[in-house]
Amino acid sequence: MGVAVYFVAVIFRTSLGVAGLDAADRFHVNASALAAFSLLQLLVYAGMQIPVGLMVDRLGTKKVLTLGAVLFTVGQLGFALSPSYGMALAARALLGCGDAMTFISVLRLGTRWFPARRGPLMAQLAGLVGMAGNLVSTLVLAPVLHGVGWTAAFAGSAVAGLVVLVPLVLFLKDHPEGYGPAPAARGGAGAGGFVRRQIRESWAEPGTRLGLWVHFTTQFPAMVFLLLWGMPFLVEAQGLSRTTAGGLLTLVVASNMALGLVYGQAVGRRQSARIPLALGTVGLTALLWAAVLAYPGDTAPMWLLITLCLVLGGCGPASMIGFDFARPANPAQRQGTASGITNMGGFIASMTTLLTVGVLLDATGDNYRIAFSTVFVLEALGVSQILRLRRRALAREAEPERLSRACPLPDAAGREGA
Repeated sequence: MGVAVYFVAVIFRTSLGVAGLDAADRFHVNASALAAFSLLQLLVYAGMQIPVGLMVDRLGTKKVLTLGAVLFTVGQLGFALSPSYGMALAARALLGCGDAMTFISVLRLGTRWFPARRGPLMAQLAGLVGMAGNLVSTLVLAPVLHGVGWTAAFAGSAVAGLVVLVPLVLFLKDHPEGYGPAPAARGGAGAGGFVRRQIRESWAEPGTRLGLWVHFTTQFPAMVFLLLWGMPFLVEAQGLSRTTAGGLLTLVVASNMALGLVYGQAVGRRQSARIPLALGTVGLTALLWAAVLAYPGDTAPMWLLITLCLVLGGCGPASMIGFDFARPANPAQRQGTASGITNMGGFIASMTTLLTVGVLLDATGDNYRIAFSTVFVLEALGVSQILRLRRRALAREAEPERLSRACPLPDAAGREGA
């Protein structure tokens, strides 16, 4: 039920990615204003991550997921009916707020319902289901949008929010009976003290900070491509038809889903694979982007674009590795807050790139080669931080008290599983 809510949230989040050119025509805006849609949505999403993590730690998963489903459904419906650019912006902000409440909640469900050793695989499976929502946007919403029009397509998709909301309210449980997390000590400072302590203690862990930078560095190239700029780049800069461009976006999603299972199994079986997988994905992404942007001639060949899309599919699974550093660094009562901090990373990078690409396109007369060079700057920043933090985080993680931290589910012998 949790991943079903996340599935719908991703459909709504990525719906603008297949409607970017339509949105520009509908609201009569340029590239910078078009980027503002996704930028505001991601700004709200990133800004909500720590508050949502605190809410999950304090209120539980079901309440936060329910509120999120209501907000992103209202936001999608509002986007369908918005008569002006300003109202459409407000609707995307509301959608981003609801969307922000889903993934952290689903991660928390995974840590409460499954043993710790399954954590990497469960996170990747959740991400895989989310990417299936992206696939629906590309394969279903795009042709429906061009067939029935803007209002009918977006309003019709909003019904999916109601479909997942009903079983969520009626049946979801935060954790198995008798295995609820220990209540966080709140001290004498009330809610304010609780918030400050949760954030301070989560951030003090090198694993949390390393998780944020891994997420920052790996996620954004594919996020920017799928969320907004992929379709315009393929159509306007590479001269492809919308159908062919949509097929390449679908290829990114399909690659993501296939690689998610591979990454999850690899990290679950060998924790030492985390850093090589993350840095390897970043390096390969940078190499393929450089090859496409520097290719002589006006357009890159199809085989190179296909290879780029296959490699971009690894960005989502690699970003999940960030949570595999934050998870063992924090006890159960801080998992929501730590996951929220980690999850901010990729969305901060995505916001920065979305805005910069739009501004550079306007400033350079739609020169995509210059605009997309932003990717290399942020990847270099992220890699430097990963290399700086990795030794400290891994040493801290290997301390005996970290290795003995209990999982809420009993193991086969009836004891608390490590």
